[in-house]
Amino acid sequence: METGSVTTPFGRRSMTLGMLASQKAAQQIEPDQSIDKWKIYRALCEARPLLGITDRALAVLNALLSFYPKDALSEENGLIVFPSNSQLSLRAHGMAEQTIRRHLAVLVEAGLLLRKDSPNGKRYARRDSEGAINDAFGFSLAPLLARAEEIERLAADVIAERLHLQRLRERISLCRRDVGKLIETAVEEDVAGDWPSIFGHFRSLVDGVPRTPTPGQLAAVLDEMELLREEVVNHLEMQINSTIRSGNPNHIERHIQNSNPDSITELEPAFETKQEAKPLEYAERSAVPVEEDGGIRQPIRDKPKTRSAGVERGAGLKSFPLGLVLQACPEISAYGPGGAIANWRDLMSAAVLVRSMLGVSPSAYEEASAVMGPENTATILACILERGGHINSAGGYLRDLTRRAERGEFAIGPMLMSLVRANGGGARNTG
Repeated sequence: METGSVTTPFGRRSMTLGMLASQKAAQQIEPDQSIDKWKIYRALCEARPLLGITDRALAVLNALLSFYPKDALSEENGLIVFPSNSQLSLRAHGMAEQTIRRHLAVLVEAGLLLRKDSPNGKRYARRDSEGAINDAFGFSLAPLLARAEEIERLAADVIAERLHLQRLRERISLCRRDVGKLIETAVEEDVAGDWPSIFGHFRSLVDGVPRTPTPGQLAAVLDEMELLREEVVNHLEMQINSTIRSGNPNHIERHIQNSNPDSITELEPAFETKQEAKPLEYAERSAVPVEEDGGIRQPIRDKPKTRSAGVERGAGLKSFPLGLVLQACPEISAYGPGGAIANWRDLMSAAVLVRSMLGVSPSAYEEASAVMGPENTATILACILERGGHINSAGGYLRDLTRRAERGEFAIGPMLMSLVRANGGGARNTG
């Protein structure tokens, strides 16, 4: 500080113990102590939440520092700047003088500036005959130099907390992605478990994160979500172990289907188009029965393929629990008997009513039921009702899904899970 005595503010501004303490601390500067003014300013910007100052106050401090002639703050170069409010306004991007005075008071109260007021309250400097400053009245930057270590420590704490928050958010994002995809896999693969409730708990964790959370709140959410992920993984691993112990029945089932002499899957036109035509040797090696015709072995072909080919393929379309369907499509409940749906029969009755309301022709509905089954068709109509504002032609959409189901290119699971996420994943009553 430029003088060893205590200075009091000019005019009506009163002296406070905080000002006296700041002046006392500023007198503890070491003779050779110095610091880069822009380095300490960047540290102040980082430590701002802990110091209780605003960004506008920092803008005023930035303008004050620009009037300091050297880059290094030190007692040797003097620590007082004395610009007028009009000059400060120009360097603070046109900030009003009244606003500047208010933010200067904030900086003084925070102990980052000291006032050294002249007898008349003006800011100026007295120079000798050679132009060197003998005495100056204005704002002392001594507190920045005296509190440099404290400010840098506070800035380091803020940066460390921000990095900790960032890592917590990253881990929560990864865990959230894992749990969401694992639940979707479990539903797709028909793994035993109360997946609607698990998904509801998952959504409650995600939706419960505050907009501006503390590290403690994020850590608690992360712990809950990691436990949930472990629970879901355990369910899936139990299913894998059960499948391995039973000799992989899914693979065996597919082998039996393809080895069935009565199966017409190998001869479906759609299958041949996707896989390209097979040579005669392939037909001879396949499980389709053959017969001799003039010394040439040929596959036995029954009567021309009818719609039943599509029915056999569509019969493999997976159904989903009624609770999950109603959770994804709550609007369908209003069309059930008595305004509620308690079982699959109620859902199919509601689907018939919705079919007429959506303008789906009876033939399209019957064709879809023959290919995908009545329960799956009712589920799809519930989904169409839920997304009614996004589908122009419900009948055309249903026919398109039916054709895709015939080709084995359609699954209901992704449609249901998308609607569950859109509805917030909250648990709903089924009746």
